[in-house]
Amino acid sequence: MTPRIELARVDLRGRTPSAAELRTALPRGGVDVDSVLHHVRPVVDDIRDRGAEAALDYSEKFDGVRPSAVRVPVAELGKALDALDPAVRAALEVAIERTRKVHADQRRTDSVTEVVPGGTVTEKWVPVERVGLYVPGGNAVYPSSVVMNVVPAQAAGVESLVVSSPPQAQFGGLPHPTILAAAALLGVDEVWAVGGAQAVALLSYGGIDTDGAALEPVDLITGPGNIYVTAAKRLCRGLVGIDAEAGPTEIAVLADATADPVHVAADLISQAEHDVLAASVLVTDSVALADAVDAAVNAQLAVVKHHDRVREALSGKQSGIVLVDDIAQGLRVVDAYAAEHLEIQTADAAAVAARVRSAGAIFVGPWAPVSLGDYCAGSNHVLPTAGCARHSSGLSVQTFLRGIHIVEYTEAALKDVAGHVVALANAEDLPAHGQAVQARFEALS
Repeated sequence: MTPRIELARVDLRGRTPSAAELRTALPRGGVDVDSVLHHVRPVVDDIRDRGAEAALDYSEKFDGVRPSAVRVPVAELGKALDALDPAVRAALEVAIERTRKVHADQRRTDSVTEVVPGGTVTEKWVPVERVGLYVPGGNAVYPSSVVMNVVPAQAAGVESLVVSSPPQAQFGGLPHPTILAAAALLGVDEVWAVGGAQAVALLSYGGIDTDGAALEPVDLITGPGNIYVTAAKRLCRGLVGIDAEAGPTEIAVLADATADPVHVAADLISQAEHDVLAASVLVTDSVALADAVDAAVNAQLAVVKHHDRVREALSGKQSGIVLVDDIAQGLRVVDAYAAEHLEIQTADAAAVAARVRSAGAIFVGPWAPVSLGDYCAGSNHVLPTAGCARHSSGLSVQTFLRGIHIVEYTEAALKDVAGHVVALANAEDLPAHGQAVQARFEALS
């Protein structure tokens, strides 16, 4: 008989821990990116020096297959789409439609501010020129990640997109056909069969494919990946922009006695299904609910497909139940935790959700589970992890835009403020800055 599991408990009742204490008291896993940098740096350096040939070598070593070329023939995308299960195609089409609808409303518009008569500052929003969108392989297939990365980039106006995903031995060295089909549905015709750290490096440095065609480097890389992908992003940051150093996925559920323990257990399990390092945390003021969730978790584990993976994730130090005195204290706890995904399953859930300050995305009430956001809510599922929601946002149209200030002043407007520029330049002991203004008027006198 499989032994019963109980999520570890942290009891915060009867005390008011500080923000610093909460950061150490709450369940938290994560990964040590520094520990793998010495493994990843040689890969990045090799691809910088040898380009596509090195990337294909690493595909053969790590993925067990050597594609004939990095770039996937466009015809293969069409074939994958034609062969796609109609139910999956319909679901992807709904996901794309809803995600486009939400992200279309995020596009910023240029603004012009008249600072003084004759002096304006325009903020112009310009899309990144070329973007690499990484879609992982491994434990699961993620066509939804193709949608979540491509749609905001397209809404931003990015004109050059490349999707990179690991080659699969069972598919002749091509990425998974569902990934190819999703790219085709979105109108993306450039897909690279390369994964892991080598994908990040090749996207950053570019190279020459086996047929002699150029593999152009990108300006920005987005998309989730494992610790090696994250390490490569860290090493290539600066040469390219990155969205974030994503850690293992996580869910926190803030719930009271009104929550359905079966729902809560199912949602905790759904995140644990991703990875043995995934974090599932329940914050509640009800011991009865905590006990009922433990029982529901064990009941559902008996029929979960990825039983061992889920069990390990729920038993890890990153998962657990946090007991609090009331929902007000629970809000302090979830703000300190700053979950990638936060569910609110309480009485008057909308009002409670409105008080949350730190979360990647908030799912309100019993009919908005995280799984909805993963696929068909219209929101984006590429979200900050490891507490980064305290200071960072998820992927959006803004990720792919750069704000550029355009400064226009007339002679009279500059002359009017020249004395202030000179005074500040001298205060900073940068007199040539002031002289650059004065020279314009001395030359006229």
